[in-house]
Amino acid sequence: MSIQKIDGKRLSQMIIQGANNLTNNVQLVDALNVFPVPDGDTGTNMNLSMTSGAREVKANPSQHAGKVGVSLAKGLLMGARGNSGVILSQLFRGFSKSIEQKEELTTVDFAEALEAGVEAAYKAVMKPIEGTILTVARETGKYAVTVAKKQRDFVLFMEDVVKEANASLNRTPDLLPVLKQVGVVDSGGKGLVVVYEGFLADLKGETISSDAPTQPSMNEMVRAEHHRSVQSQLSTEDIKYGYCTEFMVKLEAEKVKEHNFSEQKFREDISVYGDSLLVVSDDEIVKVHIHAEHPGDAMNYGQRYGSLIKIKVENMREQHTALLDEPAMMPEPISQSKEKQPYGIVTVAMGSGIKTLFESIGATKVIEGGQTMNPSTEDIVKAIEEANAEKIIILPNNGNIVMAAEQAASVVDQEVIVVRSKTVPQGMAAMLAFNPVGTLEENEENMKEALSHVKTGQITYAVRDTEIDGVAIQKDDFMCIADGKIVSTNAEKVGAAKQLLEALIDEDSEIVTILQGEDATDEEVAELVEFVEENFEDAEVEVHAGNQPVYSFIFSVE
Repeated sequence: MSIQKIDGKRLSQMIIQGANNLTNNVQLVDALNVFPVPDGDTGTNMNLSMTSGAREVKANPSQHAGKVGVSLAKGLLMGARGNSGVILSQLFRGFSKSIEQKEELTTVDFAEALEAGVEAAYKAVMKPIEGTILTVARETGKYAVTVAKKQRDFVLFMEDVVKEANASLNRTPDLLPVLKQVGVVDSGGKGLVVVYEGFLADLKGETISSDAPTQPSMNEMVRAEHHRSVQSQLSTEDIKYGYCTEFMVKLEAEKVKEHNFSEQKFREDISVYGDSLLVVSDDEIVKVHIHAEHPGDAMNYGQRYGSLIKIKVENMREQHTALLDEPAMMPEPISQSKEKQPYGIVTVAMGSGIKTLFESIGATKVIEGGQTMNPSTEDIVKAIEEANAEKIIILPNNGNIVMAAEQAASVVDQEVIVVRSKTVPQGMAAMLAFNPVGTLEENEENMKEALSHVKTGQITYAVRDTEIDGVAIQKDDFMCIADGKIVSTNAEKVGAAKQLLEALIDEDSEIVTILQGEDATDEEVAELVEFVEENFEDAEVEVHAGNQPVYSFIFSVE
């Protein structure tokens, strides 16, 4: 039977099938990461992101295709993890905006939405690189528009789209030399193809099941749980804003025009009614979470732009009393003062020792995450809220977390900047450059400048045989990574570490910091300290137990 149009129900099924197919192929996508390190996470990040979108779709069933698109975009926005997840969220955010007024979709509508998604994704990436998921999305979207002009049957249309997506994926090594050198296609592009293949499977009547663990939908993400640990530090009488208030505003065209609606203006205006504000919107719906003393005032403001739906108000003072009666259920306390501090620094770290180190030099909130576990946009938003500060500085400390950090900064009602630190040593250097009495602009400039004054070295093992930039790598060898580039390998851990230190330290180097990983012994560290002291007399050596996974040693050279 020919499928000429798809409604919200069918689109929902396609999205769920696409997410399930990605879940079932996570290991395949992860295995395509160029660097043979034991932290291949492109598939994991895309899967967690897409699954978040699918859950939001499940939680908000609709026959209207546009409304389903809105749910998908919202779930992806807050669930996005890693650069690949953020790009995926932007692809479907543009897709959603293109179809939001359409109850049913033709192949032309679907193809145009794919192209709209590409435009949104390219705008979100500071320096787009061809030979990646962006290329696969762009070439597939362009081809889809051409096919849709001739093919009205969705099954046949999607078969052609998937065929072109695979062809584009297979061309990625020709555009990105490192892919050809390693002998793989782009991992993010593969993840996108897998999603499209899930779409096609649904159109053909095939079922793709998934045993993925249950995670909260977006409606659950902003529940009172995110403020429990903060409120536990107060007495019940000291809770300034007593009601956790959530509502959605269905925008009405006349009111939007009359009051000149914009998300930024809405966020600024409604912020006077409370704190812990989160506003997510599109052209149809505004979702609001706020802690208010007079919830009606916040909702009355929302009504300026439309009608209220899905209202929920919870008395946090009563909840707080109950929480105090059940201390065993309380999460680990968070350092929190009653008044907002001028500055809060939110940073990301993996390893108990590195977390402690960041806290000791002034980090307000340390999010657990890094190479093997990239925090989501929602994780970072929560950390911003919990930092309880007027101005927030985010240090991602990983190149794959930068986009999620920037996306989080864009959805909160605070002054937030992201200093694009890509390694732990860069993050520490930026922290030490922070001036608590300086302006935000001065700190941003100084902290960014500090990134260039530190070299980063990392020792980890290879998970497969390959060759990158002329360096032959054998499985289980230890790789020497200097500022993100593999420079050499060694069959022995300490031998590799010495090679890397020699490559990093020069006559201008003054301080060498060794962060000891969870698999490194004290004897190995002592040998490295002795090596530096004997061969680089002018360099001072510091050692910290980082307890980080994946990397046996992380070196900071300043």
